[in-house]
Amino acid sequence: MSKLAEFRQLEKHLAEQLQALEALKDDAGLKKEIEFESKLRALLGEYSYSLKDVINLLDPNAGRRAPAAEPKSGTRKPRQVKVYKNPNTGEVVETKGGNHKTLKEWKAEYGSDTVESWLTK
Repeated sequence: MSKLAEFRQLEKHLAEQLQALEALKDDAGLKKEIEFESKLRALLGEYSYSLKDVINLLDPNAGRRAPAAEPKSGTRKPRQVKVYKNPNTGEVVETKGGNHKTLKEWKAEYGSDTVESWLTK
């Protein structure tokens, strides 16, 4: 993009933002919020309070949020036993994980998808 095109694009965005700012200046709701904030800050200054003090007065538990998820203390759901039966040899392998010597040999020989189709439980 050329410098001139970039300049014109930025100028256009600036004009749009200035127009939005002017529209907000005339908004009655915004004027009420600004008035409320200025009165609140004056009141806080008068009594030497901060916003944190007010929050603690109104909601003492606001700073003590519950943890998102409690960490589990080493107790894990036990794995289910899987039973594979080789239809070619009739051999049966029972395992709770995929790190079984015979199962690995079968997967190397017949392919993972084929061996998974032998799952009976």
